[in-house]
Amino acid sequence: MKYPKEYLDEIKTRLKVSSVVSKVVALKKRGKEYVGLSPFKNEKTPSFTVNDEKEFYHCFATSEHGNIFDFVMKTQNFKFGEAVKYLAQLAGMRPYMFSKQDEEREKKWKEYLSIYSQYVEFYHNELLKNESYVYARDYLKNRSLGREEVKKFKIGYIERNPKFYDKLKDKFSEQALVDSGLFYLDEKKKAYVERFRGRLIFPINNISGQPIALGGRIIEDLDYLAKYINSPETNFFKKGSNLYNLDLARKLSNQLSNIYLVEGYMDVVGLSKNGIENVVANLGTSLTDKQILTLNQFFDDIIICFDGDESGYKAALRAAENSIKELRPEKQISFLFLPSKEDPDSFVNKNGKNYFLDFTKKNKLPIHQFIFSHYKKQTRSDPSSMAIFEKKLRSIGNTIKDEFIKKYVFEFFFEKISELTPHSNFNKKKLFVKKTKSLETTKKYFKESQSLTGVELKEYSLIYVIINNLPLIQANIHLIENVKFFTEINKKIMSAIISKLKSKEKITLELLDLDEQLVDKINKFAPIKHIIKNKSGKDHQIIELLEDIKRDLVNYDLEFRIQELESKFSKDMSEATFNELKELKKEKNVN
Repeated sequence: MKYPKEYLDEIKTRLKVSSVVSKVVALKKRGKEYVGLSPFKNEKTPSFTVNDEKEFYHCFATSEHGNIFDFVMKTQNFKFGEAVKYLAQLAGMRPYMFSKQDEEREKKWKEYLSIYSQYVEFYHNELLKNESYVYARDYLKNRSLGREEVKKFKIGYIERNPKFYDKLKDKFSEQALVDSGLFYLDEKKKAYVERFRGRLIFPINNISGQPIALGGRIIEDLDYLAKYINSPETNFFKKGSNLYNLDLARKLSNQLSNIYLVEGYMDVVGLSKNGIENVVANLGTSLTDKQILTLNQFFDDIIICFDGDESGYKAALRAAENSIKELRPEKQISFLFLPSKEDPDSFVNKNGKNYFLDFTKKNKLPIHQFIFSHYKKQTRSDPSSMAIFEKKLRSIGNTIKDEFIKKYVFEFFFEKISELTPHSNFNKKKLFVKKTKSLETTKKYFKESQSLTGVELKEYSLIYVIINNLPLIQANIHLIENVKFFTEINKKIMSAIISKLKSKEKITLELLDLDEQLVDKINKFAPIKHIIKNKSGKDHQIIELLEDIKRDLVNYDLEFRIQELESKFSKDMSEATFNELKELKKEKNVN
């Protein structure tokens, strides 16, 4: 029995060819493609390529060619059904159960696609060719949209009193037409009417580019009608599982690492017209886990850019709180807030592509910073309000699924809270002499922290652990003797510390004779300090933290060496370089 096409398409939506192939073949990116040694024969020079955009792999040495299903069947000796089950599990989907109902569903799916295909095609052609649609074409022209954009997005227009239902009812059953969501029964007139009459229509496609729903926009200024409406949810269309323009935008994932997520269809079209094509829109609902996971499959950085008004800000906040749980070490979610009363479409039309991209670079805000900033604005300086503030941040942080990301988000939150309460640990005499940091001091702190690299902060954390636990570290000097540092000043500090600790004399911070300003800087910026506060007196936990930081520094070194070798391999393509690269990657995974 055949698997339904929609089920197979869903697997392909969630899995890039490169992500499946890389489990067997070490791939190196080259231009729009990935290259590697063929899994089908022994070779020294890579002849195997993967193209995510076209969804296939090709081996020049053996002429093997196909999609993810073919690859799994050929490399693991699976039958098609076994390959589907394996890939569905990899994609986080339930195995498909065959039944008579499934056969009936597949039949309805094909009928559903056919209805939408004919409907979209008809009204798209009407907008392009029908002389009576000049009003709709003028509206688009006033929005700076021409024939090219209409064709690219298959935009259509439905007149106020359309009769297309009468044409379709001869080909499809009444139930099938109603189930499509395109028509509903007018109880007064006892006739079926078209849901999107009097509106521009924007086809919402599945990952394969087939229309499965519509978005509609009125072009007249009528207060009693909603500006935008979407198709109702059907057996084959769920708003929270789809994104407008994903079928086109995903093809850019080989060239670009980021994707803009906007609110409206016109925002997508407007940005695309101005040369920003890596853009999708959610469909009038809150951002869902599935939408984030789908975008993460193709892009490393999701930039959420909603309208610059109150409703846009509220939608962004809902999106932030819902999507932060899906943060992963290799992925980013950022927010871009436009000037008041601007939306992405108006802003890019007014300022152009380059200005928009530059504005993004300067103004995009990481998700955890946005959340902190929002709730800080709602907080007063009294203890009760601060307690609610911290409780809210803890609640949001605890939803994060990845433990490493959760750890560093909490570090950020606690660091920022400590800046707001700098005297919380002072004695009672000073308890009420709290001074607010001046704007200049805050600016200076931010500027200093921004100038520090990730590896410098890791080194600061290691030094912080050492200088605040000197007796423990002196008794376990072997743990820090061979740690590799990368910044010159920190190398010198570590060398001096180790030299003193090896003397076996009782060492204090004063006897280390370190530069006081440098020690202050380490105490100020070392991210580990918020975690270590609760570990005092627990030697085994301090050692564990020390080992964690060492492991991070080793991985940084490995990553740096891997990048150098990848660069070398892209030039010499030698087997020796490839094998060395493979060993390093293996070591990094083990570590």
